[in-house]
Amino acid sequence: MSTSPPPLDIRTLHYAYGRHVALNGLSFSLAQGTFTVLLGLNGAGKTTLFSLITHLYTLQRGTISLFGYDLARQSLKALPFMGVVFQQPTLDLDLSVYQNLRYHAALHGMAPSLAKQRIAEELERASLQKLANDKTRRLSGGQRRRVEIARMLLHRPRLLLLDEPTVGLDIESRQNILSHVRHLCQHETITVLWATHLIDEIDKSEKVIVLHQGQLLAQGDSQHITKQTKTASIRQAFDVLVGLAPQT
Repeated sequence: MSTSPPPLDIRTLHYAYGRHVALNGLSFSLAQGTFTVLLGLNGAGKTTLFSLITHLYTLQRGTISLFGYDLARQSLKALPFMGVVFQQPTLDLDLSVYQNLRYHAALHGMAPSLAKQRIAEELERASLQKLANDKTRRLSGGQRRRVEIARMLLHRPRLLLLDEPTVGLDIESRQNILSHVRHLCQHETITVLWATHLIDEIDKSEKVIVLHQGQLLAQGDSQHITKQTKTASIRQAFDVLVGLAPQT
């Protein structure tokens, strides 16, 4: 019986900036409909990894496949499956919320009628209808992130990449965004790779990939990783893995 290829499959990925090795032999895959936390300190290689998956950087060594399409050879087929929220905000602050979404829809070649329909759907899902005509610069940080999430969903991607999407936000905004993305994952079978250095954003049932100095140190749910490191919590396990605390 044939099985569907994974939404994201990474094999022996290596990337260096001159002599500095940012990713060193990275390999992992994501299963359909799962929420995976990519956990690492600042400088661990998370943003470099996202830049390679999104084809902003050219592969040096290794392979990246999205739903069976090799990113290096079939990028035009692979990239439409993906929606992205980058660490640095990418909204045009001088445009309204609606105009930002309309521009994104146009980039994906959507007919005006389809764009209008999907923008209305995503604004409602993100509870942003009343802000549609507001200039983006007037929004709070949490509201801007919700606009970016609404924008990335317009073309109906099946794989979502979010790079430190809650950095700088208050606790309530962080929790609202996490809940929103987890709901998408659970109810629409969307696969999510959520990069963060914030350990409290990890749910014990979700898969965690620990990345440190370009190397994958552990992967599995929290219970698996704590058992592997002989620790009592994922926070303690992470500290042991990255050398912030001695292993007992």
